Amino acid sequence: MPTVSGARVDLTPQEISRVRRMLGREPNATEIGMIDVMWSEHCSYKSSRPVLKVLPTGGGRVLVGPGFDAGVVDIGAGYAVVFKIESHNHPSAIDPYNGAGTGIGGIIRDILSMGARPIALLDALRFGSLESSHSRWLLKHVVRGISDYGNCVGIPTVAGEIEFDESFETNCLVNVVCVGIVKHDGVMKGEMRRPGDLVIIIGGSTGRDGIHGVTFASKTLDERSDEDRPAVQVGDPFLKKLVIEATLEALQTGFVHGLKDCGGGGITCATSEMASAGDTGVEIWLEKIPLREAGMSPFEVMLSESQERMVLAVDPKGLGAVCKILDKYELPYAIIGEVTSSGEVVVKSQGRVVARLPAGGLAKAPMIVRRAKRWRANEPEDVSPPMPTDLSAAVLRVLGSPNVADKAWVYRQYDHEVGVRTVLKPGDADAAVLRLLELEGKALAVKSDGNSRHGYLDPYNGAAGAVAEAASNVSAVGARPLAMVDELNWGDPRKPGVFWQFKQAVRGMADMCNGLGIPCVGGKVSFYNEDESTGRSVKPSTVVVVVGLVEDLNKITTVPFKSLGDAVIVVGRTFREMGGSEYFYRCHGLSGGRPPVADPIRARSAIESVLEAVGSGCVTAAHDCSRGGLCVALSLMAIKSGIGLRADIGLVPRRRMRVDDLLFSESYSRFVLTTEEAKSREVLRICRRHDVPARRVGTVVDNGRFLLVESGKPVVDCLVSDMSEAWSEAIPRMMGVGS
Repeated sequence: MPTVSGARVDLTPQEISRVRRMLGREPNATEIGMIDVMWSEHCSYKSSRPVLKVLPTGGGRVLVGPGFDAGVVDIGAGYAVVFKIESHNHPSAIDPYNGAGTGIGGIIRDILSMGARPIALLDALRFGSLESSHSRWLLKHVVRGISDYGNCVGIPTVAGEIEFDESFETNCLVNVVCVGIVKHDGVMKGEMRRPGDLVIIIGGSTGRDGIHGVTFASKTLDERSDEDRPAVQVGDPFLKKLVIEATLEALQTGFVHGLKDCGGGGITCATSEMASAGDTGVEIWLEKIPLREAGMSPFEVMLSESQERMVLAVDPKGLGAVCKILDKYELPYAIIGEVTSSGEVVVKSQGRVVARLPAGGLAKAPMIVRRAKRWRANEPEDVSPPMPTDLSAAVLRVLGSPNVADKAWVYRQYDHEVGVRTVLKPGDADAAVLRLLELEGKALAVKSDGNSRHGYLDPYNGAAGAVAEAASNVSAVGARPLAMVDELNWGDPRKPGVFWQFKQAVRGMADMCNGLGIPCVGGKVSFYNEDESTGRSVKPSTVVVVVGLVEDLNKITTVPFKSLGDAVIVVGRTFREMGGSEYFYRCHGLSGGRPPVADPIRARSAIESVLEAVGSGCVTAAHDCSRGGLCVALSLMAIKSGIGLRADIGLVPRRRMRVDDLLFSESYSRFVLTTEEAKSREVLRICRRHDVPARRVGTVVDNGRFLLVESGKPVVDCLVSDMSEAWSEAIPRMMGVGS
């Protein structure tokens, strides 16, 4: 790392030269430190922003799109849903408990910054193999960090997903999501537009924890990364609860004109971005900032990422009203500056200027056009391992894979019912459903999805498939998808092969979003998820979160079979797309092959048919086919209900293929629906109208057996109780009793 004015920075020589030209002089240590954090990959998106422009971001329901702390989408009657995804990967790899907990704290502040009340949390996690003690340690403490923070702050963690793969052994991924509700006229933006407004910091005091957190997150991990542990922040969820309530009440006064959280980049980021967005300037008075530690330098104060802090731009006429509310909650606060018309961020200490930088130049880093070159590892090829002689044993083996197995060990540590909005318990349905108290009879559905093995083999279709899967999951409960946000977890963007994968993934997401009519209203890019000592990068991991609107709470559809004699219908065609499948990996030790192709037309038709079928009242249970394929989808419906199944897989809509391929292919845009026998023809008619192949393949039975036949001959014959044991005990057994 080069040194400028005595400060070590993660800037290129070209960027340092640009700073000197911008200022017309040599920056001092505080100034170059402020630029270092704001021009980091984490804050500036300097590599990814040119690529992300292809994503569709507008639509009739979009109130606020990318560029602010969270996306805002209209849900009717003057209300909007606010949601955002963030990563806290590097901190969690070094200090999993605090890294994960402060990730939750940061994403909550993003929602609060838009003026919304946070109502739910989700998490999408990636770890190495559970056979590794290091991965088990990371999983244990990441889950505990999320649980302790979310449970204490009183926001339910309602859904999530986990993948295990050896590529995440060193670089675990911790992606967190928060959802909030706000009235249209209550939406706030992180802007300072009125010179003369006072700048107030509320919440936690400023300490040395978290300094250089964003630059730490913008470089690869190496054997010295543990020395960066002070860059990991320490959270206080009980203080966060006070910050939430006091902030929301202060907003009601009408005197708060701008609001932003102090997350990555700390006070530097919050004030420079607000001033830049509002075409104003800001003056900061260092001696007014409450400090937790004595002797902190201006460099440390401006770069600290201490948690539970918010910055408000307040009308001086309403200062008394706002301070009265803060006093009521016994919340620490201080007036630390003033909005100006200078266009500059000026930092003073006892009246002496210690930093002077253009707000726009600080907040808007120069973009980098990275070189992209097709990576030869992304050349899928056909693979045909021998078919197992015992497919029943193969089913049990796939059900026991950590990627498929029951995640109750995780979500039972979370309070998913705090508050009164949670309609379904985790695991009951393909998406979480949250009651909209503001809109009688309606609900929100939300789900995260991603498949890193698919993305590794084919970044375009893997990312497009993540969008299709998240939208399918939301649709399966009866919610129409409204919008999405994404988290893109990648390796070193300076490597042309890595950056080619990234560009392909963004293009895949854009094409699927356009095909489904789902705008992207925000997201996050996390680069440098790579182990410098081995050069090993994580598998490209696109995580997509989709929110949908349930118009009628009485028609929510869940996964378990409901009644004996119900007809079982498979919607969508299965293709021989085995690459990256759980079956290939678990039963044959294979990671290659041709992964699924994501077709926007096929996805949209399948989703529309399911939405119409659920809306008609015909559907008694629904589950999309994803990881593990059709056989796992059917298995989980049986396991969760404790009821048996008899089905003829020869009737499944498909292209010609082997029976194991049919059972375990992970082709996108397929569903399993159940319906009363008398209504099965209506469901099939609905699918035909949408030009979606669908067949009635079986019946729900009460013999405790899971029987799949072809041409009258048994193919899979298992006790549902044995399947349940294999599925439910896998992760607790690997983690060890009491882990």
